[in-house]
Amino acid sequence: MKQHIPNAITSANLLFGCLSILSAIQGDLVMASVYVGVSAMMDFFDGFIARLLHVSGELGKQLDSLADVVSFGVAPGFIFYSIASNCFGQGFCINQYTFLLIPVFSAIRLAKFNLDTRQSDSFIGVPTPANAIFIASLPLILNNDTYGISNLIEHRWFLTAFPILSAYLLVAELPLLALKFKHFKFKGNEARYVLIVSCVLSALIFKFAGIALSIIIYILISVINNISIKGRVD
Repeated sequence: MKQHIPNAITSANLLFGCLSILSAIQGDLVMASVYVGVSAMMDFFDGFIARLLHVSGELGKQLDSLADVVSFGVAPGFIFYSIASNCFGQGFCINQYTFLLIPVFSAIRLAKFNLDTRQSDSFIGVPTPANAIFIASLPLILNNDTYGISNLIEHRWFLTAFPILSAYLLVAELPLLALKFKHFKFKGNEARYVLIVSCVLSALIFKFAGIALSIIIYILISVINNISIKGRVD
């Protein structure tokens, strides 16, 4: 029985991903974003519970990837398309269809992750949940724009270029931190603890904008950590 618990949580991830797509189609982008956030929680807990119960299997691995394609690829793609459509208008505009790169390259990213043995303790390329959370934060920022950055989000150059940048970062040969602790001592986990504290402070100070900022901080700290490690090796 216990081997089915992680798969049930993964299925909940998929369910909320589908609800996010449905909400985006209906124009409720705030709820679409909330559902992506719930999917991200389910994605964290399915692996955590699987390790806690000492259960694993090929079914869970395949189901996890399929759920992630929907929740962190298709769903954020539809959210971004809805934002772009509102800004570009309902007529055909090739710029607003760059959103298709988000689900396509998310699927490629997940397939590469399943095959790449280098990604056991770190990530190569931006993880799909991180990319999805960044996109899901955009409607929340637009709905409560405390810092006046709506004009940036709704600018046609951002809406055109972001999916291209996102697609590149998903599959780039860019080593990024994974929050997997072999131990909880500060030494050896400096970058991880700095990342956690920075993200918490970012969310507390900048609220919804802090969620998007946290993803940028994550990439920057990972790059700095890579440079630091390379410097020590050299």
